[in-house]
Amino acid sequence: MKVLLTGGAGYIGSHANKLLNRNGVETVVLDNLSRGHAEAVKWGRLEVLDLLDYESLARLFRAEHFDAVLHFAAYIFVGESVKDPETYYLNNVVGSLNLLRAMREHSVDKIIFSSTAAVYGTPRQLPIPEKHPLEPISPYGWSKLAIERMIIDYGRAFGMRSIIFRYFNAAGADPECETGENHDPENHLIPLVLKAALDPGRTVTVFGTDYDTRDGTCIRDYIHVNDLTEAHLLGLQNLIEGQSDEGELSKVYNIGNGSGFSVQEVIETSARVTGRAPSVRYGARRAGDPPVLVASSDKLRSELGWKPRYPDLESIIAHAWAWEQKLA
Repeated sequence: MKVLLTGGAGYIGSHANKLLNRNGVETVVLDNLSRGHAEAVKWGRLEVLDLLDYESLARLFRAEHFDAVLHFAAYIFVGESVKDPETYYLNNVVGSLNLLRAMREHSVDKIIFSSTAAVYGTPRQLPIPEKHPLEPISPYGWSKLAIERMIIDYGRAFGMRSIIFRYFNAAGADPECETGENHDPENHLIPLVLKAALDPGRTVTVFGTDYDTRDGTCIRDYIHVNDLTEAHLLGLQNLIEGQSDEGELSKVYNIGNGSGFSVQEVIETSARVTGRAPSVRYGARRAGDPPVLVASSDKLRSELGWKPRYPDLESIIAHAWAWEQKLA
């Protein structure tokens, strides 16, 4: 089996690349390296290419025979999308449309798409099920929802089969420390806390301490990146082995632990794991931050047999800590 990984030089894509190769899947990684890292592509073959360059994309599809595509490539920062929505719609939506067009023109009819819990907006119920209303509150969330819609429409019109995974908070790193999180700039909580633990000159800011939660800080659902990529392997097997039943052309699953950890709990757990207490500053709430975001992953568990191997916060942070020390 040969698959194309778009964005495979990024955080989640690089972990998926390792897992797929370990399971006998041949991979080609497509990445423009604007935010990915060539050195993260330790498995498969790297093609430096932008999804906005349709002619180069079409040439790649003509030269290869892909059984499926795993589509990780996207800009992912909510705040940045608010300031520059045009870039997000161009990169995420137009790039994805080019990919779907190339797939259709070259008879590749299976895709796994990395979507996001941001498509739900402010939750109306907890834990959040897949049938929750879709009400994004950022251009990033809207761009991902638009891609979901395109994929579903391609399924109805052209028979393309898909699995859409809505991520909650991916965290941690490869336990063997071969790849991990390396964003620039970094805006995810766990690496920010660990960087502050490494560098006494850095401070991590807690935005809001007066939420209606157990300690006043926001609660989020952190899912180990290896558990997240394990779902992609199960999804790929399901697509390859499944029948083209019209009613099942597009499937949607949340990926989350199903339990949440507060910002304060992340800081305290990090201090225990590292033996270093990071410098913390307490600030006001950020606009648009809901108090609690926790997934229901019951559908993923029951239909694909997925079960997280690292559901505890200590393991997630310990693996991330080993990676941060390697980066330092």
